[in-house]
Amino acid sequence: MRQTTPTPITHPIAQKWPAQHPERLQLYSLPTPNGVKVSILLEEMGLPYEAHLVSFETNDQMSPAFLALNPNNKIPAILDPNGPGGQPLALFESGAILMYLAEKTGQFIPQDAAGRYETLQWVMFQMGGIGPMFGQLGFFHKFAGKDFEDKRPRDRYVAESKRLLGVLEQRLTGRAWMMGDAYTIADIAIFPWVRGLVGFYGAGDLVGFADFPNVARVLAAFVERPAVVRGLAIPARG
Repeated sequence: MRQTTPTPITHPIAQKWPAQHPERLQLYSLPTPNGVKVSILLEEMGLPYEAHLVSFETNDQMSPAFLALNPNNKIPAILDPNGPGGQPLALFESGAILMYLAEKTGQFIPQDAAGRYETLQWVMFQMGGIGPMFGQLGFFHKFAGKDFEDKRPRDRYVAESKRLLGVLEQRLTGRAWMMGDAYTIADIAIFPWVRGLVGFYGAGDLVGFADFPNVARVLAAFVERPAVVRGLAIPARG
């Protein structure tokens, strides 16, 4: 059988991160709570892809090549050479990427309209609430914010993080996952952030994580999934 040579990627990002497998979906990311959402989903799907590390230590996210893909200079971003209509598609914003991949493959999102929109509302809940609030709490608890004498900003984010955990706790009562028995992109969006809050940020005691047993139960089930274990380490740090 005659083998064809894959079409090279012409997007400017390929100048900084050359593709070894240009026929595969290209992921530009870092293993942060936002970044691993996409690598976990790709691992769960078994979709062929190639991962590229965007190093914040060397300001890769501010390079002209990366800004050509995501002008908002945030990870993750993807370039799918086989997008809609067979044309390349560049996407940024982790929530949009999760939605795109779920719809592209028909996996990890309900096929009925009501279930689909209910799943998407929880993805938006993470994007608009959990991510920003947990991230700000991490800043004020672990990073530069911890040196601020005025603890009112930290306490504001502690209170809001507790409230959001309470919403999750109620939702997960009697449910295996956010959507019940079905594991979806809602779980993949939410639980890397919950893991980061109690792990990387070390804020479990601060938010009284022990008061949210259902959240802890589902987090434990999430991190035991083989695809999650793999995805949490992708892209590998240099």
